[in-house]
Order: sequence, then structure tokens, then C-alpha cells
Amino acid sequence: MNLFCVRGIRLAVHGTFLALLAVVAAYGWIEDGFAGLLLQTGALLTVFVCVVLHELGHCFAALHYGIGVRRILLLPVGGMAEFDSMPREPRREIIIALAGPAVNFALVALLWAVVPGEVPGDPDAITWAEAGRLLLQWNLIMGLFNLLPAFPMDGGRILRAALAMRLDYTRATFWAATTAKILCVTGLIAAAWYRPIWMALPIFIFVLGELEYRAVKRREIEEEHWRARAARFGLVDEPPLLASHESEG
Repeated sequence: MNLFCVRGIRLAVHGTFLALLAVVAAYGWIEDGFAGLLLQTGALLTVFVCVVLHELGHCFAALHYGIGVRRILLLPVGGMAEFDSMPREPRREIIIALAGPAVNFALVALLWAVVPGEVPGDPDAITWAEAGRLLLQWNLIMGLFNLLPAFPMDGGRILRAALAMRLDYTRATFWAATTAKILCVTGLIAAAWYRPIWMALPIFIFVLGELEYRAVKRREIEEEHWRARAARFGLVDEPPLLASHESEG
């Protein structure tokens, strides 16, 4: 469902996000009636406002480099900015990847400066202070979590860009995705042991990383195919062999 646009960037929510909102609202109603419903849904929506700001950080950095942004899609596990392409210049990819967590850390600094301490005798002030501190913690966790080297999360993209300074783009993507798979399997085991509800997140990251690696590899094979055809007609030099990439799966 499309909501609105920010500088031409469409914000949309997946149906599963609405299902999450309904579950959270029902839980709040069971816990404390209408007040609980408002509290729980308000907390969830506030967190996802921060998620949208995080994704807008990526989007504005991408727009700065002339990269088109299709939309921001909100899912129960977070947000996902969809670009027309990702730059193959490592420096630009690192800047775009860092822009999201930078927004979270900026919010942490702002909340640290404005959130008051507890004010005895004023319950409303204490409530707002507690909400501010909780939001500060969420942004800190969000920023740090996204810096984990789990491709295609921000930290994984930074890892891929760093590897691409020494390896070709496809091999760098392969190793970034492989690192992510190891982390996702570890996270999946930990989630199954401590909190099964979080198992969906490492699975989601695992699948997205594999899909993006396959897309990068497929694009390289297609480019090599057309180079070979062009070379056959003498339009370009003979292309290099692809054997070094085939063993990557």
C-alpha cells in the first residue's frame, strides 16, 4: 500500500506490516484496554518513523550520486530502500551504506541532548523522559545492528565495497554474502534458543543476500556474453574467460 512521497521517493507498506500492527494493537488492548492499544501502536509507529528516516538517509545519499530510488518498502523486520542500481565505485557504496546508520546516530545525539532526566513529582515528565530514553536506545541498537557485516545490510555493503578495492565486483559480492550466511546461521541458532520470534530476521537477510549475489553474477555473465558477441564482430577486444567465477556457486 502506497502512503506518500518524499522528494519523489515513494513510501509503501507491505501487507505483513499491517498484520504486525494489528497484532501489536490487539496485544495492547488485552494488556490495558484502549490506553494499551494506543501505547503499543504508538511505540511501534515511532520506531518505524526512525526506520523510514534511516532509509531516507540511504536514499538522499544515492540521489546525490544520481542514482534513482524507486521506493522505501516497510516490512515487519524493518525497511528496504529499492534503488535503480548500486554504484560499483567502492567509495560511493560506502557513503550510501553509512548514511542510514549516520541518521540513527544523529538521532541518538539529539535525544541525548534534549531528553530530560527523571523529574520527581511530575509523572508526565517522567513518562516522556522514559519514552525518549527508550527511543534513544532503539536508535543506537538500530545503527549498530545495521553495521554488522551481514550483506546486504549496511555493514555487509561496506564489507563488499572494501573487498571490491582488491577483488572484482562479483567475487567481492560472493565473499560478502558468504560472510553474511555464516552470521545468519549463527543468529538463527541464537534466536531459536533465546527468542524464536526473531528467527525470521536472519532468514530474511540470508535469502536477500543470496538473491542479490545471484543477480550480480547473472549480470556479469550477461555482460560477458554481449562482449563476446561484440568481439566476434571485431567491435571490442577479446573478453577474459569466466572460469574463475564459476566455482563460486
